[in-house]
Amino acid sequence: MTAPSTFGLSTEARNLHWLLSNLVEEVPGVHSVTVVSSDGLMLLSSDPGRHEAKAAGPSDGPKGSSADLATIVSGIGSLTVGAAKLMDGGGVKQTMVAMDEGSVFVMSISDGSLLGVHATPDCDMSVVAYHMALFVGRAGHVLTPELRSELRKSMESAQ
Repeated sequence: MTAPSTFGLSTEARNLHWLLSNLVEEVPGVHSVTVVSSDGLMLLSSDPGRHEAKAAGPSDGPKGSSADLATIVSGIGSLTVGAAKLMDGGGVKQTMVAMDEGSVFVMSISDGSLLGVHATPDCDMSVVAYHMALFVGRAGHVLTPELRSELRKSMESAQ
């Protein structure tokens, strides 16, 4: 898998790639970031080729890859939306999973799209959430169906 080229992409798509890269570079403790569409497909990733599958047995998957993060984010999003419906809790804004060796944050963007962040266990959660909210505020209004389609095609051509 290779990183998607931003050449030939619309200004909005290039801006989203830049915002995503900035989130990883600017926020201490952030390992990787992904944006997932409402149907679970990865639209953007901060590291689309960094964690390729390791030479291991056939049952070993690409541990820590951007595809894994997108799958996890999609699953957490689906689970929390279902829980909110069962509990009459309204819309889910943000979910955080703290583990011994890391944290995963999921935030709603628009139309069911999700922003997911994998961070270190000692990251400042409020700083990560703040920067995620900034990304969502900047990305939410431009993440149109046309742009989602462009981003999806860009990710598919990179694979």
